[in-house]
Amino acid sequence: MKNKKINSNTLLLLITIALFVVMYVVGCIIYSSKGFTHLQTFLNILINNAGLLCVACGMTCVMLTGGIDISVGSLIAMDCMLLAVGMEQWGMNAVVLCIIVLLIGVVFGLVQGFCVGYLEIQPFIVTMAGMFFARGMTAVICTDQVSISQNAFFVGLANAKIQIPFGAYTNSKGVLQIPFIRIPVVIALIVLLAVFLMLRYTKFGRSLYAVGGNEQSATMMGLDVKLTKLKAYVLSSFLCSIGGICFCLNTMSGSVRQALGLEMDAIASSVIGGTLLTGGVGNVLGSFFGVLINGTISTLVKTNGKLLSSWSSIAVAVLLCFFIVLQSVFAKIKDSKK
Repeated sequence: MKNKKINSNTLLLLITIALFVVMYVVGCIIYSSKGFTHLQTFLNILINNAGLLCVACGMTCVMLTGGIDISVGSLIAMDCMLLAVGMEQWGMNAVVLCIIVLLIGVVFGLVQGFCVGYLEIQPFIVTMAGMFFARGMTAVICTDQVSISQNAFFVGLANAKIQIPFGAYTNSKGVLQIPFIRIPVVIALIVLLAVFLMLRYTKFGRSLYAVGGNEQSATMMGLDVKLTKLKAYVLSSFLCSIGGICFCLNTMSGSVRQALGLEMDAIASSVIGGTLLTGGVGNVLGSFFGVLINGTISTLVKTNGKLLSSWSSIAVAVLLCFFIVLQSVFAKIKDSKK
């Protein structure tokens, strides 16, 4: 049998997974008396970050091409506001609104992708314009916070529980607690699986890696670099809109200041998961664990009860810097072996 060497990309993924396991085990040891060991605690991380997971999957695809998308947080805010106002004030059907939100995501991605791919404008500039536009449109739709309570179908989806047949426990009041997940988690996991299979087994998935690795080589291979970039941004905005629906199912409201900084959480999750900022390297499995790490840090801070919520941002920033430095070190080692 041939010995398979672990390359730097796989090693980054293993470090991410190991970091999550260590963090979660430490949390279970320190906060076992506060219920951190219960299965529901882990499931709550998935529930609270279902929207972020969808966005991180799309962000990973864009970053694989060497691009970036900082408009995702504002797009989610616009989606949530449209859903909330559409259902509460305009009396529109929830399913129709969700379809409109998805179409808006596709159009949003087409515009940004065209500017990046065909007009060759810097992705940061294009998506920053998209960020301001989407946040401004959110305020145009409505400046107040709008809560969703009248649409029975959407409220039913938001409150639906999918029970897990194991991990039940009795709380301090003697009531049996059965672990559960919600609809957004199912949607997010389906998105994760679909994007994972797309990147691994389709021509488009391989094209994203090729374009991010070396555009000139990709062009010589016969790939349409401009079209590939356009498709990447369309996919990112489409998945962001799916994430917006999941986000709205969790918050049941729309607000101008909703999802502020979520784009940074998505980028951090992707980088911590092993996706290179320069493109060509990464996978959504790593991004999934990046999201889990992000959620675990927030949960640890909340469980502690004495720490400010800003400590979670500080911890994520430290990890982000650590993984960027780690990627740089691995890249230099790889170059030195050539």
